[in-house]
Amino acid sequence: MARRGGPSGCLGTIFTMTRPEAPVEIVLYDPAWPIRFEEEAEVLQSALAPWLVAKLEHIGSTAIPGLAAKPVIDIMAGVKTLAESRPAIAAVATVGYHYEPYQVELEHWFCKPSLAFRTHHLHLVPFGSPQWLRPLAFRNYLRAHPAVATEYEAIKRRLAQQHRFDREQYTQAKTPFIDQITDLALHMGYARGREA
Repeated sequence: MARRGGPSGCLGTIFTMTRPEAPVEIVLYDPAWPIRFEEEAEVLQSALAPWLVAKLEHIGSTAIPGLAAKPVIDIMAGVKTLAESRPAIAAVATVGYHYEPYQVELEHWFCKPSLAFRTHHLHLVPFGSPQWLRPLAFRNYLRAHPAVATEYEAIKRRLAQQHRFDREQYTQAKTPFIDQITDLALHMGYARGREA
């Protein structure tokens, strides 16, 4: 269930209830999503400056024009190593991000403003690792192939109905399609980020 209004009650910000028991919610594409990414990237660029080795990347479904998605902006930050970027956990807390120990061997993962209500996810990922390259390849391929993006949306909508109250199963059920397209995209050279 979505609700409007931020921590200060500002209208226009959409918070998505993302507790495990919350239903999977897919909404129509919002042309404001790229703007929300750019605004948040400015904030994070400053907070993460000592650890960044690449430009911040908008990943996930909200990064693909026209694609319906869960209304949460996913942001990926390239760092040298997870160990060296550990102090960044405290740094991004100052701009409202909450660290959650998820896939700790692959990334530092955060949500904002809280685990229960999220507008943003932040992924601190070693630059050049598979965890960095795969989301870029998938995003870039879907951006370049609208028919595949449409197919992905249909899959997501079907799975969101099928696994409405099981977010983990919803995510797992999408994985074969994502892996298939990502492997193809990597083979075709789609794993490029924003220009430096």
